[in-house]
Amino acid sequence: MNRTMKSRAFKTTIVAAAVMGVVGVAQARDQIRIVGSSTVYPFASYVTEEFGAVTDYPTPVIESTGSGGGIRLFCNGVGEGTPDISNASRRIKTSEVERCEENGVTDVTEVKIGSDGIVFAQSSSNDALDLSLEQLFLAVAAKVPVDGELVDNPYEKWSDIDSSLPDREISIYGPPSTSGTRDAFEELVMEAASEEFEEYGEEAYTEIRADGAYIDAGENDNLIVQRLSEDTKAFGIFGYSFLVENPDALIAASIDGVEAEPEAISAGDYPIARSLYFYVKNQHAEEVPPLYDYVEMFVSEEMIGEGGYLTDIGLIPLPEEEREATRQKVEERTGLQVSDLN
Repeated sequence: MNRTMKSRAFKTTIVAAAVMGVVGVAQARDQIRIVGSSTVYPFASYVTEEFGAVTDYPTPVIESTGSGGGIRLFCNGVGEGTPDISNASRRIKTSEVERCEENGVTDVTEVKIGSDGIVFAQSSSNDALDLSLEQLFLAVAAKVPVDGELVDNPYEKWSDIDSSLPDREISIYGPPSTSGTRDAFEELVMEAASEEFEEYGEEAYTEIRADGAYIDAGENDNLIVQRLSEDTKAFGIFGYSFLVENPDALIAASIDGVEAEPEAISAGDYPIARSLYFYVKNQHAEEVPPLYDYVEMFVSEEMIGEGGYLTDIGLIPLPEEEREATRQKVEERTGLQVSDLN
């Protein structure tokens, strides 16, 4: 079945479901509010546009606030002034769940939608590059080992780290501290690589340099992509989907010899792979009638399955059994417990 036919069939199904869903329901608010991750934003935006086009509900309002910022807004409380859904490019933290509960947000469903790789990319006008996790760490860490001691990062060029690397100034556009991509980068790159250096002791090291080599580029990953087209000697850190959307303009470095490709990301072979989520405020379900119609559309095979619409824009599908588990959680509106995060 081609894409157009699939879309028509899908629209017929979802319209019928939406019509049935609104009968007899008193609507306090019929427009869904979504906040959160800039990495999940392209996928969620696709679903919101489709939802607005094929149902009688208005297109949901979606803001790219970063994972941390979105979860903070989500956990502020229950009521019309708070979001219904928060997208996240990393799993919610125990401290965030506890804050939610303190503010009365006590019934939340966690929805895993797929996998993603964090890419380290540059302008395609440059030669391809292979980096080790340790080399990438040494480029961005605030303090690095030199002669057995930790010192302020002295590396100004990539070739200062290793003579085989380009004789180019270290300039990296990356996400801010509120970003789930930043959290995942710190865990998958900084923590993992620092364990290879005895100078850091038993504690993982995640502090990123603030001397200008690492440039906080904000929550909008599209701006990082734009900057790389202008600053062709720089690198950028962002989600795989933005690489897919700009295949002629950008190339990603391989990490430890592994290319950032769907198969390697899905299998966990690519070293900087992570899962993507969104969180649903179940206490809003009755007052926001379209909430679960939207959620069910998002987790359908037509969206997140093999060959689904979202794979066309860079989502890496979960294995079939995980997709089924996700849909079961949505159907049952399974509540997230702090113990689930341990």
